Amino acid sequence: MSGSGGDVSGPLRVLLADAASLQRAGLRTVLAGGGTDPPDDGGRPGQREIVVAGEAGDGVEAVDLARRLQPDVLITDVALPRLDGLAVARAITEARLAVRVLILTGRDTDEEVVAAIGAGAAGYLCKDAPQAELVAAVHAVAAGGAVITPPVLARMMTRLAGTLLVDTGIAAAAKLSPLTGREREVLVHVARGRSNSEIAAILGVSETTVKTHVGHVLTKLRLRDRTQAVVLAYETGLVRPGT
Repeated sequence: MSGSGGDVSGPLRVLLADAASLQRAGLRTVLAGGGTDPPDDGGRPGQREIVVAGEAGDGVEAVDLARRLQPDVLITDVALPRLDGLAVARAITEARLAVRVLILTGRDTDEEVVAAIGAGAAGYLCKDAPQAELVAAVHAVAAGGAVITPPVLARMMTRLAGTLLVDTGIAAAAKLSPLTGREREVLVHVARGRSNSEIAAILGVSETTVKTHVGHVLTKLRLRDRTQAVVLAYETGLVRPGT
């Protein structure tokens, strides 16, 4: 997964892309310090050290450095010269680089979140997010997870509840038809925001088994990550807001 040969015991390598040198310097300081705000879980011993592998001041440079440095995570502002952050994420996705993209934004619109997901970004945070939240997001994205800043996610779920036209009958069944009954059950739990360990406890199976089921769900439905799985679960009516 990482540009350092997948060595999860080594430092977590990050590339920063922002037009403002002061903003990049601030991010570098936060990441090097691990965030000054205490995390809610009291910290995670053994968490990988974050090192800044490079910096870019525009989108074209960001894509070039991502290709050459192969960092674990690219943290990019949306507003970049030459190529914006969404175009950078799209270029990295299309090039199939093993680089996870975390987008920072000051605009915070639902349309931008959807565009970011569509471009292949694995994370979306507001620039005013707490420092510890940023650090946690970098680790989560590097580990293969997906992160959307909580206020934005809550707002989008409310919007979905009011506007989503749920597919029913043959169309919905066709989308989920490749899944076994257990895989559908796992998808329901994923859509409700439960972790693999929580799902394992509920179903009475090992966490490894749950990871296998999740992998099968993503492969069979041709989904990139858990975020897309959540969206599909709501679109097909497998899970409905408020249930």
